[in-house]
Amino acid sequence: MGNDGGSIPDRRDLVRTKPKAEQADKANQTRARSFFCALSKKKLQEPIVSCALGMLYNKEALIEFLLDRTAYGDGEDICGHIRSLKDVKTLKLTSNPTPAPPESAGNAVLNHAQFICPLSLKEMNGSQPFVYIATCGCVFTQSALKTVTKASSEEKEKGSESPPPEGEKFPLELCPQCGGKFSRKDDVRMINPGPEDQERMREEMERRRLLEPAKPKKSKKRKAEEAEQQQQQPAKKQTLPSLNPSVSAASRAVVSEIALEEAKRKATESEAVKSLYVDGKSKVKETFMTWGTFTRYA
Repeated sequence: MGNDGGSIPDRRDLVRTKPKAEQADKANQTRARSFFCALSKKKLQEPIVSCALGMLYNKEALIEFLLDRTAYGDGEDICGHIRSLKDVKTLKLTSNPTPAPPESAGNAVLNHAQFICPLSLKEMNGSQPFVYIATCGCVFTQSALKTVTKASSEEKEKGSESPPPEGEKFPLELCPQCGGKFSRKDDVRMINPGPEDQERMREEMERRRLLEPAKPKKSKKRKAEEAEQQQQQPAKKQTLPSLNPSVSAASRAVVSEIALEEAKRKATESEAVKSLYVDGKSKVKETFMTWGTFTRYA
């Protein structure tokens, strides 16, 4: 082919190859996790909370999920490990003093970080790994917190004459923002970690839950004893309400009138009628043929 004034076809023009699968940009995904709620996919607005896996949520959206776990379609896949608000920590974030660009700027508005690290003043936009302290909720960059805690621990070692206890490998540190105590080993958690770090954090979360004290459950014997005690308690006597004096006087008058009529009726009864009614035991001796039967004695 060729020399005919046309184009020479290449292999890619003759052979159709399978197109490569589109891959999401990891940098953009990390950036999006720093700007939007992991549950509602809306822009992060304070109060903002984080779970043991380091994901960020709007507290309002998380409360809606806890009240109705079907409120969000993929809610169980994202935050099914959250049992209550006790499993999350409200973060103390430092607002970015840099003014946001005007809305007409387009993408610049979306890329403007709302929060910064109070130590290094770096923006929380996904390019720098951020961490938070589980005891107080203060947020810093990972590098800045390491630098500050390392310097403070070195000063403590120089100033202290006695060596630290043997069993205490990680002594408590002071938060550089609020002064709260925390452990570098157990209380520092990453925000929006990678897959490997998130798996490690999940294992630590499960380990902590296994160490939680179990809620005491009442045994069957205990329940039976409580039920028996309730039955043995004397029932409260029900006091009848006091009657109206006029009503009680009227009832007494009616009773007395009925008694007078009954006395008159008995006085005018004949002997034959009186013989039908025997008071007490019969004066006539009963035989085996009349025992337990109604007998009229005339």
